[in-house]
Amino acid sequence: MLKKKFGFAAIGMSAALVLGACSSDTGSEANADEAKEYDLKMSVTVSDSSTWYEAAEKLRDDLAEESDGRINIELYANEQLSGGDSGKAVEGLAKGSIDLTFNSTIIYSILDDRFGVASAPFLFAGTDEVDPVFAGEGGDMLKDILAEKGVHALGYGQNGFRQLTNSVREVKTPEDLKGMKIRIPGITMYTDLYRELGTDPQTMTFSEVFTALQQGTIDGQENPIDVIYSSKLAEVQDYITMWNYSYDPLVLGMNKKLYDSMSDADKELFDRLGKEAAEYQVEIAREKEASQIEELEAAGMQFYYPTEEELALFEEAVQPVYAKYEDIWGADLLKAFKGE
Repeated sequence: MLKKKFGFAAIGMSAALVLGACSSDTGSEANADEAKEYDLKMSVTVSDSSTWYEAAEKLRDDLAEESDGRINIELYANEQLSGGDSGKAVEGLAKGSIDLTFNSTIIYSILDDRFGVASAPFLFAGTDEVDPVFAGEGGDMLKDILAEKGVHALGYGQNGFRQLTNSVREVKTPEDLKGMKIRIPGITMYTDLYRELGTDPQTMTFSEVFTALQQGTIDGQENPIDVIYSSKLAEVQDYITMWNYSYDPLVLGMNKKLYDSMSDADKELFDRLGKEAAEYQVEIAREKEASQIEELEAAGMQFYYPTEEELALFEEAVQPVYAKYEDIWGADLLKAFKGE
């Protein structure tokens, strides 16, 4: 009887040791996963003097500090990872050849036309209308579409309201735009929009724009103040029309497979610090815009602010864009961005 009792006890102890060993191995694997080291590559569309790059530096530094150097990000300005092509950058992000990017939703439109809704013409009057949309249903719906495309959104930044520059004449009404060659991002919505305004729209990667303006291949371009300033376009453009015609949000994006492969602790780290970096970029972009405008004026650019009546003429001219794209964007998505 004693032998039987001892036998059962021995079996119990052995089982406990086996389970304990399994539990210890699982814990070690989890700990090892949480302690995994990462050397990541991040692409930024514009130069290292932009607010985009400043925010990317903040994300890099914060991640390195909070992970004790375990998570490292190498930054590449001017789309160096994609040969200067923003479209290839977001494709690389979705496929996983690039780990993180700071790109405009306009560029994401090459993956899905629905991203164009965020930059629909004259949709927002100002940033006070923008912020609730991106913090609410509109922003959530965009994140779902990004996830479908293989991108995890850490946060939304701001390229800002897009303004028009040219070296031909001061633009006050659609009539002033007739026949101008205006560089636009390579998405069909902007092509249709600028044709409605009577221009000859030209698509090219942004890295080619300065030289094209300098050589007179194109007459003008459209971009937010931060890009106009950081890219030194005052050197090759005389006039700027401050019409706030299209809002341009940024996505601080991460390859979704990479994100999904991480431990819960690292996911939380990226989500928290990514959101903070995106919010920081919005903050400094808005703070810097006034001084950037002053410097552009000092450099010789002539600013024009259209009247309400003049803006109404532009809005009327682009209404066919809404007629064409409402079905493409989806009525529910458009309503969310209209704040309805």
